[in-house]
Amino acid sequence: VSRFLKTGALPPQGVNMLGRWHGMDGSGVAIVESDNPAAMYQWAVQWGDVTILKVTPCVEDSVAGQAMAALARANA
Repeated sequence: VSRFLKTGALPPQGVNMLGRWHGMDGSGVAIVESDNPAAMYQWAVQWGDVTILKVTPCVEDSVAGQAMAALARANA
């Protein structure tokens, strides 16, 4: 708690936090953007002693649609 209050648990340079929400059950979610996996890892390791972070890479609809279309063509 003191580390969070002292630092704000802000991500390192190379990771842009868009928002973070805390669940009343102790869970939570942060939406971040980065093209730097090393910076994401650094942030996860920094807090790994007190929480389990699950990082889920995501893409926008246009990127997902292109991947799905390519898969459909390959399986046709």
